[in-house]
Amino acid sequence: MSHPYSDLPPEAFWRSGVAETDPAALTALYVPKVRIGPQTRIATAGSCFAQHIGRALRGAGVAVLDAEPAPVALPDEAARAFGYGLFSGRYGNIYTVRQLVQLLRDVQSGDVSEAFVWEKDGRFYDALRPGVEPLGMDSPEEVLFLRRAHLKALGKMLAEAEVFVFTLGLTEAWIDQPTGRVFQTCPGVIAGQFDPECHVFHNFTLPELRADLELAFGLLRSFRKRMRMILTVSPVPLTATASGGHVIPATMHSKALLRVAAGEFAAAHADVDYFPSYELVTNPAARGRFFEANQRTVTAEAVQMVMAAFLGAQGLVEAVSIPAMASAEPGKDAEDDGLICEDLLLDVFRQ
Repeated sequence: MSHPYSDLPPEAFWRSGVAETDPAALTALYVPKVRIGPQTRIATAGSCFAQHIGRALRGAGVAVLDAEPAPVALPDEAARAFGYGLFSGRYGNIYTVRQLVQLLRDVQSGDVSEAFVWEKDGRFYDALRPGVEPLGMDSPEEVLFLRRAHLKALGKMLAEAEVFVFTLGLTEAWIDQPTGRVFQTCPGVIAGQFDPECHVFHNFTLPELRADLELAFGLLRSFRKRMRMILTVSPVPLTATASGGHVIPATMHSKALLRVAAGEFAAAHADVDYFPSYELVTNPAARGRFFEANQRTVTAEAVQMVMAAFLGAQGLVEAVSIPAMASAEPGKDAEDDGLICEDLLLDVFRQ
């Protein structure tokens, strides 16, 4: 007797598609709706894991835009520490969709405010991207001057971009209650002072995530009318949660919401795609193999597997030359994977 399951391919069944398949060689998870080629002008942004995507695309010879290239004489390691080359702009990690919406609106308006200049030990920081100047600046005026230049550079870059690749990382955020401004990291961690009267914790809901994705896509298309979007969800668990509960359910809650929001949004838009990096790393068949001993840092093998799956599906596999990303050396902290992640400071200060 024939029924809808009679003629499904092997990957449609758990046993043949997962349990009996090498988790590093899963196929058919991604059939691109948004196609890219070597000449496609791509902008990247998102949480820490998005830094891997930019590296792999550049290694494949894809035209990844860079609005704010590092000074020629600056060594690579120092350039990364100062936020150069991590993404297509020197905005640092964009952990939430609301943070992306906020940045795009700032680029449109060009407005800056001294209210969002933080101070620490006589040095001054951009409160909306405090990690990109780890030594701080001499004055608030210098911070504002650099932010204006930053926003202007992003406007030019977004007008060129054809595809915007965004990695969703968190639903938890700290917000300035009087203005609604979302911070990249909790005030007081890098700079500034935490004020419980002004700084409130917020965990974005599914309706908020969907609405923010709609806003972000509309704003992106205000810079380039036919810009397309590729969404993915970071497989990296939360470093810490301020939700009041255990970090495990907090992580599962956050990732579930981000996955549903990204999937529903991509399904609703012909020019938006979803790439399953989260599923490739966290699927049960991997048995934790794709995480380092700290159960949080994604292994070099996993990163290369994920990016090979993406580039292969896009037809770029023949050109791929993904930069080698060795696992942590013996005696070296596994968190040190070459990524710049402000949220890791939460655990540092706890210790």
